[in-house]
Amino acid sequence: MTGAEEIRQGLGVSGGIGIGRVVCFRSRTHEVFRIPLQEHQVEGEIERIRRAVGIAHDEIQAIRERARDELGDELAAIFEAHALVLHDDLFLLRIEERIREKRINAEWAVYRTAEELEKRFAGLESENLRARAEDLQDVSRYLLRSLQGIAHHELSEVEGDVVIVADDLTPSDAVRLGRQRAVGLVIEGGGQTSHTTIIARSLHLPLVAGVSGITQVVGDEDPVVVDGSAGTVTLHPGKETLQRFRRRQREFSIAIASLEETRAVPPVTLDGERIELMANIDLPEEIDEAVRYGASGVGLYRSEFLYIERSPELPTEEEHLEIYSRMIEAMAPEPVVIRTYDLGGRKLARQVMESEEDNPVLGLRGIRLTLARPKIFEVQVRALLRAGLKGNLWILLPMVSANDEVRRFREFVTAVMKGLDEDGLEYSRDFKLGAMVEVPSAAITADLLAREVDFLSIGTNDLIQYSLAVDRNNEHVSYLYRPLHPAILRMIRFVVESAREAETELAICGEMASQTRYTPLLAGLGVRRLSMSPRTIPDVKGKIRTLEIPRLRELAAECTNLGSADEVARCLESYEAED
Repeated sequence: MTGAEEIRQGLGVSGGIGIGRVVCFRSRTHEVFRIPLQEHQVEGEIERIRRAVGIAHDEIQAIRERARDELGDELAAIFEAHALVLHDDLFLLRIEERIREKRINAEWAVYRTAEELEKRFAGLESENLRARAEDLQDVSRYLLRSLQGIAHHELSEVEGDVVIVADDLTPSDAVRLGRQRAVGLVIEGGGQTSHTTIIARSLHLPLVAGVSGITQVVGDEDPVVVDGSAGTVTLHPGKETLQRFRRRQREFSIAIASLEETRAVPPVTLDGERIELMANIDLPEEIDEAVRYGASGVGLYRSEFLYIERSPELPTEEEHLEIYSRMIEAMAPEPVVIRTYDLGGRKLARQVMESEEDNPVLGLRGIRLTLARPKIFEVQVRALLRAGLKGNLWILLPMVSANDEVRRFREFVTAVMKGLDEDGLEYSRDFKLGAMVEVPSAAITADLLAREVDFLSIGTNDLIQYSLAVDRNNEHVSYLYRPLHPAILRMIRFVVESAREAETELAICGEMASQTRYTPLLAGLGVRRLSMSPRTIPDVKGKIRTLEIPRLRELAAECTNLGSADEVARCLESYEAED
């Protein structure tokens, strides 16, 4: 296939440049048909699915060993989770029940059962929790391959560098393909915190996610460039474009090589203002990466990952304690901000919710759920307080919309402390309590909220979505997701001013914090603590070291008085051009 040079925009989730030829990987094309069975065929079909489970188990174990050898024990644990799903009674017994009750073939039973379970995770607001659906998808594909005799795609016969372009890519696909000839990945789905993204980062493979319909416009052998930092996919690149990207490849390699030197350089502006750079993490093993990239603490640990890994069971107090203690001790004396479970909404929490909701996104979730189900959350809070003895613990409350929620949580913590005293367990009283500012009511009353807490953390992703009534994952309205909308900038400015007046710590932990094009504006608005993916820290640090605060204050004042996101964007472009 030939064509003119064309750029497709997606979400850059694993940095770097990949230049190669396309190999299309369409994982959703396996056809599954519903075939009725005679009564005498049912037991044979049950035996058939059990054999398939055995084959799939061996395949998962082989991939797990490969992952352990090439990526280490922590990421190999992802495939241990797959093995647990494969042998989960809820999954397997439901498949066998379907075969017996409906008298249908094993393929259809696997397909329908996986679909049923995945729907419980469908439309998850947190990409962190969406990874649970990936596990189900991956395991169902193992079974379907075993039943249908479908072999894995292999790249050993392909010459040269390969860019995998896929409708979907599971973690096992990423491990297998990423260790063959792949130099880059492009997928239609995915996100910042999926297991596939984590694998790609570990393999240092550039990955662009969320490129809708890309498999329909490319063909095998098409030349392509993947820019995992900018989130772009360039189809049929011309000679000059290839030269430009090859130059950027070399620059990227040099930047990675100088990482150790960069880590020691302080994030200080030209006029001596320090802006702390912290790490957002989803996996405890990312602590090492945070240290390597020079993070001054963890600005956000999303604890719902623990739920994903152990679902359908809730983690025990000791499991919480082990994870939190490891992170806090590793980062001491720097702070570790641990957000309490942000469950609810579209996030499956059957053991917690105890009910169905018509509009879960605006329902019982975040701090509301914590206060409504204290017995469940007591386990987490006990572990947090005990782990606080290891270092500098900051506890962050999600989806706070009113001051009284913070007050009620403090009462809850007091009761938890009493229980720990009765049990004779040691714990920390010296921790900081903070609130996420991610709904308009919290932003608008930030002057009041700042007096109730030790720190505030602005979650720009949700704040933008809730304020502008835009789901950025909805292709019909995602273009309206505008971080530079004047309403967003004014809210950020008010929150910053409120925190400063109350002498309350403040950070931004959303995607805006990690993108250098927003760094001058955020610094000008008065933000002095940013939390981001560890790998983006060197770039943001480098940007900070070129800035001067007086000029940025002028820039911020100008931008917050403009009438549209486009005007703000042009203002920032003019600033960069002057610079």
